[in-house]
Amino acid sequence: MDRKEVKKLESIFRKISSKELVGAEFRDSPLIYSVIGFLPACEGTDQAMLIGNLGYLLAQQGFNTCIVDFKVFNPNLYYLFGVDPPARGKGLIRVLKSDKADMREDIAPTSEENLYLLSPSPYDLLEEYFEFGFAHIEQVLSTLKGMFDIILLDIPYNPPLEFCTGAMKHCHIGYFTAAERIEAPGNMTKLLDFAASIGISTAKFTSVIMMNLHEIGLDYKVFKQMGFQIAAALPFVKAAAAYTQDGKLYVKDHPLQNKAFMKEMNRLRDSIINQ
Repeated sequence: MDRKEVKKLESIFRKISSKELVGAEFRDSPLIYSVIGFLPACEGTDQAMLIGNLGYLLAQQGFNTCIVDFKVFNPNLYYLFGVDPPARGKGLIRVLKSDKADMREDIAPTSEENLYLLSPSPYDLLEEYFEFGFAHIEQVLSTLKGMFDIILLDIPYNPPLEFCTGAMKHCHIGYFTAAERIEAPGNMTKLLDFAASIGISTAKFTSVIMMNLHEIGLDYKVFKQMGFQIAAALPFVKAAAAYTQDGKLYVKDHPLQNKAFMKEMNRLRDSIINQ
């Protein structure tokens, strides 16, 4: 981490000094709903590509943005940003185990201004994550809300896992991501029914981001019939997928961007900013 990045990160951590922590809910963040969750409804959604590029667009607007990778069994966002993964026992798992607000050794600055990443280590043992419950997830997100303007959550579709339902419970706005798969509406409904059965409000998850569209004749009316609205429809862009594989951000690095893709990405960015 260079000196410039250290200075920026220190300025964010000063927001949670003991003095400012009192009455933190009254901070001057321009956003009321700052924790945004994304949850895949089926295979083929490329959710890391969506969150990474959207995080960059939000950070470019001057919002200090933290992306949290809750895919504790298969994290991949660190690769997208060219960030070294945390060592075993560090990163997200250390934050979950600690009740201290200081996360400066576990939040990684990316190469982009105002954009940070909290990731699990790919070397952690799977069984270590089964000891965490809703309270641990709430504690982490509450601390991040006091530090960052926007928190983007990459949530795994794994209903029995607290990192799925706990993140659903504590985010302010939730988006399902879906590809043209017939099982997507059914998966969304089943997950929401399960969440409601354990006391989690599902009203925040009524929007769907359609991804990697090939226009192969999916019946989109079914989403509306089941109470969902389509917030954005991103076409499949081969270069965007290739850039993700190479650890690059399509919206920043590609010299000739797809107009339809950028229109929908900017639409999502604006809907979050102008909530």
